[in-house]
Amino acid sequence: MEKTKMGLPYYTEINDFLASIPWPAGTVNPDFFCLRLKPVPGQVSVYRPPFKRSFYFFALFYNSGKIQVNFGDKTIYNPDSYLVFHSPNLIYSFAHNNALEGYIIYFKPEAFSFFKPDFQKQFPLFDLLHTNLFNFGHTTFEQLAPHFEAVFTAYEQSDKDQHLEARLKLLGLFCYLEQFANEYKKNNPVPTGQQELLRKFIQLIENHYVDKRTVQEYADMLSVTSNHLSQVVKSVSGKNALSFISGRLASEAKSLLLYTNSEISQIAYQLNFSDAANFGRFFKQHTGMTPSAFRGNQTLGN
Repeated sequence: MEKTKMGLPYYTEINDFLASIPWPAGTVNPDFFCLRLKPVPGQVSVYRPPFKRSFYFFALFYNSGKIQVNFGDKTIYNPDSYLVFHSPNLIYSFAHNNALEGYIIYFKPEAFSFFKPDFQKQFPLFDLLHTNLFNFGHTTFEQLAPHFEAVFTAYEQSDKDQHLEARLKLLGLFCYLEQFANEYKKNNPVPTGQQELLRKFIQLIENHYVDKRTVQEYADMLSVTSNHLSQVVKSVSGKNALSFISGRLASEAKSLLLYTNSEISQIAYQLNFSDAANFGRFFKQHTGMTPSAFRGNQTLGN
């Protein structure tokens, strides 16, 4: 594991990441791993503050308890089931009360070095800019689960070093899910140009909120002027652009204060503030409370 310049954990090896989570697991194949996720006895709540991985993350989850899922500009409370596609080098964090069950697959690009087309172009659900997440009911989970079972059965029965059959079946699953996603998106209206710009802006915030704090930085990434971006965001959402950036950072700060025992100075460093005092001023401005007061007034049950 390495550290980014912001102090974020950066996992370059699948086994290093597996060692950091509460589920006992490990892989002989450094490029490919399938994990059946089940509740861990005695584990009440799980929280991982922001981190990055150099490999892909792909999962189908069923929620058997209470959970809050945040992605982009959306927050889902107590989803029944969901499907997630996560590309390398995106900032990620998660929190739940040990309620998730399902299928997780980690893999490096090297796992599909035999696949001739460009992987990213062939399977655009793995977006380089943001996490793709599909929320649905248990009926859809039961529809998708057998396809995942085929991959996992091949993984568990094949050669422990190579898992070639499982990787081939996984390519077939990706093809199937591209069709599934297209059908899923038919039920959602096509966004206007302004709505699309807002969506891209929010997706960029999700990936860069720790190290990019100004509207100008996001406007540059979107190839528009900061004035145009501000006007579009205000017109479509009713909120100013800076409030989206600050709001996401404040939300992560709340999670770190609520779910970890890290010192406030450590949280300030992790979120790329120059010092605890600067972090404290930011937090009070956006929440009306100091970090210590917020932590003292909250419980994990809230």
